[in-house]
Amino acid sequence: MLIRCLGFAYAVFLLPTGVFAQGPYDQLLHHWDYDQNAPLNVKQAGVEKRDGLTIYDISFSSPVGERSTAVGPNGGVVTAYLVEPAGRGPFPAVIFGHWCMPGSDKKNRTEFLDEGIVLARSGVISLLPDHVIVHPGFVEDSTPLNDQQIAVEVQQNVNLRRGADLLLARQDVDPRRFAYVGHSCDASAGGFLSGVDKRFKAFVIMAGDLSFEIDKKTKGLQEYREKVGADKFDAFAAKYSWMDGGKYISHAKPAAMFLQYATHEPFLNGEIAKQYFELVTEPKKLKVYDAEHALNAEATRDRIAFLAEQLSFKPPDGKTLAAIPALMQPPWPKPDQ
Repeated sequence: MLIRCLGFAYAVFLLPTGVFAQGPYDQLLHHWDYDQNAPLNVKQAGVEKRDGLTIYDISFSSPVGERSTAVGPNGGVVTAYLVEPAGRGPFPAVIFGHWCMPGSDKKNRTEFLDEGIVLARSGVISLLPDHVIVHPGFVEDSTPLNDQQIAVEVQQNVNLRRGADLLLARQDVDPRRFAYVGHSCDASAGGFLSGVDKRFKAFVIMAGDLSFEIDKKTKGLQEYREKVGADKFDAFAAKYSWMDGGKYISHAKPAAMFLQYATHEPFLNGEIAKQYFELVTEPKKLKVYDAEHALNAEATRDRIAFLAEQLSFKPPDGKTLAAIPALMQPPWPKPDQ
């Protein structure tokens, strides 16, 4: 669940929950059900050939649930780039989920495009979908504790899983070598995915919020609770107690988890990351970088090395990795914006 103590525009997804789960874990999973057999309706809007690889501009259909009206008129259509290597495969595959940082020109499927192109030259196929909040027609509800926040998170996770359906339906994709990379808002989405969808072999979680049970102990969230009203806050948290990423990352195994966090953060700093890390199941690793929320070139190198190890492909050389442009960090909005 999203809490606006830092503002929705911060793209930091805080996921409050009651102390106790609403029933056994398998019951929690039903909140994320969708029709996996629904037609994908893949459409191609454009194609670009580049040095032996191919970049497709595509869209595909994603089922919408009872909350679909909250995510805009195009909530059931996902736009994405598909980056395809040369050759016949079977290829390892990665889904990249971008950040939601306001002010960034990479707050969309382009964030990881250069990374996907580099991986394609190592024989990896990548899908880069747009997040729900950048779809045409989406209008943010800026009120505190609003139900749209829930609709967005559920729809985004369905969209990502539909991306998995799309990739795994291809004969040139190796289903045993399949990973997810998510940054910020889509890192939080990856936390849910790690417990809900067992098709992924590995996850990279980049500077995302993962547990309200940890967040609620922080001064910022305690102050926000008082600001919006403790009773209102607690009622909202109880209503959506199944929306706690910590309940899912604690069921991530057997997937390998790599958590990447930064030191120069207004909230999700290295100390918070270490606490999240304790909840994550093995195999897992954590690295905290001397960086801002955008992370840095070292994180990019480590991320690709992790993917190469997990998905068994030859990593790009150092010169190729060094050519990946750095993601720029815009100024953080003020908390009341």
